[in-house]
Amino acid sequence: MPKSRHVLFLQSSSELYGSGRIILQVLEIYQKQGLTPVVLLTGAGPITSELARLGIKYYIQNLGILRRKYMSPTGLWNRTQMNLKALKFLDELDEKYSFELVYSNTLAVVVGAYWASKNHLPHIWHIHEILKGPKVLVSFLRRLLDRSTPAPVVVSEAVKKHWKSKLKISQPRVIHNAIPYQEFLKGDFELISELNDSVDNLVISMIGRINPGKGQLFFLDIAEQILKSYPHCKFVMVGDPFPGYESIEEEILQRINSGILKDRVINLGFRTDVPAILSQTDIFVLPSVLPDSFPTVILEAMASGKPVVATDSGGSREMVKEGETGYLISIGDVNAAAQAIIELIDDPDKRRRYGIQARERVLKEFGQGKFEEETIDNLWLHLAKD
Repeated sequence: MPKSRHVLFLQSSSELYGSGRIILQVLEIYQKQGLTPVVLLTGAGPITSELARLGIKYYIQNLGILRRKYMSPTGLWNRTQMNLKALKFLDELDEKYSFELVYSNTLAVVVGAYWASKNHLPHIWHIHEILKGPKVLVSFLRRLLDRSTPAPVVVSEAVKKHWKSKLKISQPRVIHNAIPYQEFLKGDFELISELNDSVDNLVISMIGRINPGKGQLFFLDIAEQILKSYPHCKFVMVGDPFPGYESIEEEILQRINSGILKDRVINLGFRTDVPAILSQTDIFVLPSVLPDSFPTVILEAMASGKPVVATDSGGSREMVKEGETGYLISIGDVNAAAQAIIELIDDPDKRRRYGIQARERVLKEFGQGKFEEETIDNLWLHLAKD
């Protein structure tokens, strides 16, 4: 019986948001290539049931995940202690599995890069972030990338441009995200109970985990502007707060329970029925106020046949074709954003045409076949150098 070839995956989150869903696809691709992934999580969460379904062994160990909230002397000391414990755990795990390759998903997990470099193992770093600061964090990551990862995977040209200007040795390689689209192509969803009263309204939705960059408050500003002239519109928000940002959710709830937004904005929180929600959506909006590297939710909306209005930053401009599948808007420009959405409100034929073109574009340009082919090529490129 041939010896198993083990690959260590370090996952920064146990949730099933964008990066979590992408890593599940990578894991399946590696399995098909005859490799045996072993996943290390920083905590329990929804992703564990998916790993069990795939028959993938996983372990839970605090990985000293880097977040902005740790950028203080006490926070950095805490992260250092957690990373030292994680390094010891990796040594123990390697005694059992003899890893051939290390794969770190997102820049939030750094221990894998250091451990791979120390043990002279090839390392793939899958970068989903465009980080403007803090300066000390960006500088640290730049040095670690150059030291550990000759060809990091980046999810968009925007991410590549951001990091390439900082790196001296590493050469980022773009592999655009892709997701299973089957559920979003269906058209036979049952009406969602919370939206049953919206069948005669025009539904404008946004989906994204609550954090300072995703733009939920900007979305509410846009909603207020539109509702002054289009009271038949219904605005739907989906997503729960990232730990530490519960105060933003509280502000959202206060705003939607008063004034013109009352009864016209529905906050659904975390949901697992996103395809059904998008099927009842007329216009999808992603109002990110910080650069969004390559938001998979736009892929979902496009696959659902919906026109997309997104801020002109990060990877969105690589996804949305201005005047063909939707519109790109400036960050914080409420009037321009409202006007772009109003053009779609006023023109049902344009909404339908843009939605059809969006679906065609996502299946052609961001299909799973292309993602799998590029992921396989990148995998064997790294193992060949080992």
